[in-house]
Amino acid sequence: MSEIYQPGTAFIVIDMLNDFVLPGAPLEVPNAKDIIPAIKKRLEDARHKMIPIIYACDSHYKDDIEFNKWPKHAIKGSHGAEVVEELTPEDGDYVIYKRKYSAFCGTDLNLILRELKIERLILTGVVTDICVLHTAADGYMLDYEIIIPEDSCIALSDEDQKWALNQAKRLYDAQIV
Repeated sequence: MSEIYQPGTAFIVIDMLNDFVLPGAPLEVPNAKDIIPAIKKRLEDARHKMIPIIYACDSHYKDDIEFNKWPKHAIKGSHGAEVVEELTPEDGDYVIYKRKYSAFCGTDLNLILRELKIERLILTGVVTDICVLHTAADGYMLDYEIIIPEDSCIALSDEDQKWALNQAKRLYDAQIV
């Protein structure tokens, strides 16, 4: 795993929130709990290598327009909008709040990355074919190299997972590890 932790890399945890991971949550992603150990191990490796950690977290207003498409979830300030306990951010980690699929849309993510002189992004979390893929697309468009560890992200189905990783590799030159 250590070969992906080079200077100029940031580790991004996308939407590993109670409302996506906990059983019975409004937008529970099947098997999302299964990727927690891999993300946790990768976070430890990244911290050991002094790689910046950034959490990109859905955080919606109570009447967010996204609720026209999806059930209410990750409402700002709610328990559902918190990072799952096993992956709680630590002192020195960055936390950004987003209202759209991409962690870049309407956030300070690009500014933080530029200030940290980041060139490549390791993307983890849920959902591979939505928020992870849209973040990969925007990152690629902003000239970042994209790395997606297959064991550290998950989609709603195996078919969606395979499709999203293929799209990220084909369209955004993502390195799938």
